[in-house]
Amino acid sequence: MTTTLASSPIIMTDSARILLVDDEPLNLEILAVHLDSPAYTTASAENGLEAWKMLDADPDGFDAVLLDRMMPVMNGMELLGKLRADPRFVSLPVVMQTAAAGKEQVAEGLRQGAYYYLTKPFEREVLLAIVEAALEHRRNRLALADDRLDPGTLIEGAFRFRTLGEARRLASLLARACPNPDQTVLGLTELMVNAVEHGNLGITYREKSALNEKGTWRDEVDRRLALPENARRFATVCMRRLADAITFTIVDQGSGFDWPSYLEMSPDRAFDSHGRGIAMSRMLSFAAVEYSGNGNTVCATVAT
Repeated sequence: MTTTLASSPIIMTDSARILLVDDEPLNLEILAVHLDSPAYTTASAENGLEAWKMLDADPDGFDAVLLDRMMPVMNGMELLGKLRADPRFVSLPVVMQTAAAGKEQVAEGLRQGAYYYLTKPFEREVLLAIVEAALEHRRNRLALADDRLDPGTLIEGAFRFRTLGEARRLASLLARACPNPDQTVLGLTELMVNAVEHGNLGITYREKSALNEKGTWRDEVDRRLALPENARRFATVCMRRLADAITFTIVDQGSGFDWPSYLEMSPDRAFDSHGRGIAMSRMLSFAAVEYSGNGNTVCATVAT
């Protein structure tokens, strides 16, 4: 059985609420000015303890945290550790803003779960690109459909998808077959979106970086989807339930990519607006992620 889902873009109806955490009032003011837009609502805290109290009181109240590393009372790394140890905040994206940009400091933050980085001082365009990347991570979780499906009814199936909307909706459906759907949907969405944008549409890493900075990534995806040569290009995902695992095999029609360098979270890419999806999938969503051939086929495994 092969099924195609109609495209349905994911839209946040309300502005994204972002918590700004920094002990310097001037930095808080600069961040607030850069994020002065109907798309965002900001709140601020001057140290990690104050931020923790705000988050603890309203666990679902924020869509992202912009976190300074060096602060009194409770520093950024201490707050990050508390967030990652608390299941209420497992999918809350944290953007670490720091003047300490050495590889050791970045690697420490990555190990703690800070997958998005900003170096002080930062430009507005870079800030917005990083914030949007973090919010996309959040949207993928919120895209998970209401639990109207018994996970045990999904045994095996093959599906095809062409657009980003189709990929996200299909990932939400298939994640329901897994023991922890809110974790699985994050990684499955990343792998399926990669199959569309980097696989079938051929958007390179460098091209996406430039498109994100200009805020035109979605426009370019739509433009390439409309090209005649891409009209019949689909990616497929095959789901199969085994005795002790569920596998998802995703295949696109692209020319592949240098996949080994993206399996680990690299400090060299920590300050980019993208490029962490595959590594995050391995760490957060799957027991294994295995690419084959030129990189246009990937098998992700969920333990059951």
